[in-house]
Amino acid sequence: MDTVDIVVAVLMAIGLFFAFIGTLGILRMPDVFGRLQASTCISTMGTIFVILASIVYVVANGISGSVVVKLVFILLFVLGTNPVSNHALCKGAYRSVKPNPEPIIDDYKEDDPQ
Repeated sequence: MDTVDIVVAVLMAIGLFFAFIGTLGILRMPDVFGRLQASTCISTMGTIFVILASIVYVVANGISGSVVVKLVFILLFVLGTNPVSNHALCKGAYRSVKPNPEPIIDDYKEDDPQ
């Protein structure tokens, strides 16, 4: 195996690890807020490492530079949208399902009209 293949395999394994841990988190977490956090772990960290592995593979094999640009844009898009969408989902879940037990720090309470 070549050094590049090892780097790609390690990056893919790290992405797979985050996806596996996030899946376990979805199955094991007791409430919707913990499950949302675990699902964000899958979609953010898992995707980041898989895309990084793809970038290393493309650069090492001399594939078109436009592919690298597309992968970087996908990476930036994932980094920009996942935290925002998770926040929106958590805020919506907070309004429909009140946390139990009552949280110690509740920043959403001041925003909640009820």
